[in-house]
Amino acid sequence: MNRPDDRIASISRFGTELVAWVATPWALASSSWLLAALSVVVLIGLPTVFSTPGDKAQVVVPVPGVVTVLLVLLQLVAAVVSAWLAWPVWAAVLVSALAAVTLVTERHRWRWLLSGDRQVA
Repeated sequence: MNRPDDRIASISRFGTELVAWVATPWALASSSWLLAALSVVVLIGLPTVFSTPGDKAQVVVPVPGVVTVLLVLLQLVAAVVSAWLAWPVWAAVLVSALAAVTLVTERHRWRWLLSGDRQVA
């Protein structure tokens, strides 16, 4: 099975990632600057280092597709929870809607990532 075209999913996924990268340290900063900094390292570093062959052009540490799916879910949860903790309700609602769109648009890519018959293009 070839990797699905996911341009729209990529846009919503990247938007959600950006929100997670901003909102999570924002939400944690009042509790601990160390946790805030660590959250950025985790949210940006893990997906940069660990990726599924065929999903990204360069793979530093190859992992099964399930790990990539879990890393995206981590970003989605971080974005939504942090937005509700740190931002006004209207912004948190928008972030929640973006995360919902991402869940819908990611389903083909996730199916491909979780399939045992992936072909690296």
